[in-house]
Amino acid sequence: MNKARAALLTALLCTFSFAQNQNSKPAPPSFSALPQMTPLQQNNFPPQLLAELDKIKSAALADDYGYHQVKHLTENIGPRPSGSAQAKAAADYVAAQMREAGLDVQLEEVKVQHWVRGAESAELVEYPGQVAGTTQKIVLTALGGSTSTAAEGLSAEIVVVNNFDQLKALGRDQVAGKIVLFNEVYDKRKAEAGLSFVAYGEAVRYRGMGPKAAAEFGAVGALIRSVGSADYRLPHTGFSFPAGIPAGAVTAEDADLIAHLAAEGKVRMHLTLVSQKLPDTLGYNVIADLKGSEHPEQIVVVSGHLDSWDLGTGAIDDAAGVAVAMESAEILQKLHLRPKRTLRVVAWMDEETGGAGSQTYSRDHQSEFPQHVAAIECDTGAGHPLGFETRISAGAAELLKPVLSVLESVGASAMQPSNYPPGADIARMSEAGVPALGILQDGRTYFNYHHTAADTLDKVVPTELRENAAAMAVMGYALASMKDPLPR
Repeated sequence: MNKARAALLTALLCTFSFAQNQNSKPAPPSFSALPQMTPLQQNNFPPQLLAELDKIKSAALADDYGYHQVKHLTENIGPRPSGSAQAKAAADYVAAQMREAGLDVQLEEVKVQHWVRGAESAELVEYPGQVAGTTQKIVLTALGGSTSTAAEGLSAEIVVVNNFDQLKALGRDQVAGKIVLFNEVYDKRKAEAGLSFVAYGEAVRYRGMGPKAAAEFGAVGALIRSVGSADYRLPHTGFSFPAGIPAGAVTAEDADLIAHLAAEGKVRMHLTLVSQKLPDTLGYNVIADLKGSEHPEQIVVVSGHLDSWDLGTGAIDDAAGVAVAMESAEILQKLHLRPKRTLRVVAWMDEETGGAGSQTYSRDHQSEFPQHVAAIECDTGAGHPLGFETRISAGAAELLKPVLSVLESVGASAMQPSNYPPGADIARMSEAGVPALGILQDGRTYFNYHHTAADTLDKVVPTELRENAAAMAVMGYALASMKDPLPR
């Protein structure tokens, strides 16, 4: 999940199944006398608009459009790393689908980095208690942007640290010429309690900055304990700031093994990470507008990012987000509902490895930001939506309560304020004052699969994806159709 690098890492710190009765049709709810609606709320959300929101919700909960989009992006196109042929094919596909839905579509060029993973392997070649003639395999993967080892790899002693202070305490004399392993443990207790993104924020700094810090002390390589839970010997990749040395993520089990052996004596590793930094190339943001009927110049963004890591097929990170944004427009077209303001579907490119897509959009559209009424991003998986994480004014939050009441039956009625932008790709808009919302999901298992080979279609539960589509479509249409623009 990355943007202006520091902005992404900062953003990451913040960071019931609904069943419809197909055989009976209960009377539609009366929105004319919702309890506790203020005059301002009633003025912005009259009964007709609330009835339309309820209609959108019901349609989304019965629609598998989004799931079919995730399926095609992940299984037919596959992994979509920035700069790859798959990323370009995905942009072309989303653009074609949005044109077919009747939207005005543009492919906006983005200059992206093009890093390619190569051979990767590691083994312990010296360690306490070693049986003569044997080694121990270590399961790992290169971090994005890692410098390559020579084709034959390198061998060096490993030093294990738990944090940056321990690295500093060792000093150059004990680090130079060695491989540093940052053994920061992802806090699974926090994740189990619903604070997975807090746990991620605590550990991901070592992925982002650890290799660079190790290189400054003369290390010849850097490894991190994978940032995530579900220890099934799966390495988790991700962005790391360029350090000029090979950098990788080892599984939690292998990080424990190395740490235990290093506590007993000298440990040496043979490490091979053969990656390539190819010339920068062109990628594309997909911009698809459902033009507003009254104020087409005013824009509500609904979005997810199209690129993915290369180990899995990027189902929960973030084909699901792109799909629910696409469905937000598709549902309105199917119901023949036209918002007053323009609903803009954006499939961002290069969120994972540089944030070039959001940077380019901000550069090219910054003059329009005063007319951007709000921006929504879905980039925290495909789990059951609980509501929205928001960076909006207190007045805006109060004004949106009738929208949340529509989503109560889905369980998506929470509104959690944040000091940070609730999405990497909308962070610049948020910093410019655009009200920003992110779908708040049940993320307790998200980091089991995040940035791993297990991020595949089977992790997407169709009913929960439909709930996310309902949340995105209802909120998007509400923001685009309420009487007044959301106050800043």
